[in-house]
Amino acid sequence: MAEILKCRPLVAGRARGSIMVTRQSISFWGGVDPANGRILDPRHDLFDQSIAGRVLAFPFGKGSAAAPLVLLELSGQGTGPAAIINIDTDPLLVAGPIISRHFYGRAAPVVLLTEEAFDRLRTGDDAVVDGVSGEITIHP
Repeated sequence: MAEILKCRPLVAGRARGSIMVTRQSISFWGGVDPANGRILDPRHDLFDQSIAGRVLAFPFGKGSAAAPLVLLELSGQGTGPAAIINIDTDPLLVAGPIISRHFYGRAAPVVLLTEEAFDRLRTGDDAVVDGVSGEITIHP
């Protein structure tokens, strides 16, 4: 049975994909390889896994003014996440998908969930993230 979570859209769009959840923050600059979308940090619990085409759920970014450029490159290479779900985010993280829409005509929706709702996400579940209506539909 599908579950619907209300979210706060930051970047409009609609995407579907398999959820990949981590409770660790992600640094895109130096932490994700744009060529294949793999997590490069050997200390990260998603180390060597690809975020390409996934609904990537992580609590917040781990700084870097270059994050928008890496997200733009991921989008251009087709190796970026289908959508991003955060508990809290910063303008730099949102800038990448917005710039991607300008350059490539596509952008991964970025949405916020409460911590309680975030805790209901499970890696491997299928999700439709609607960054317009503010809903995430989860299919276990």
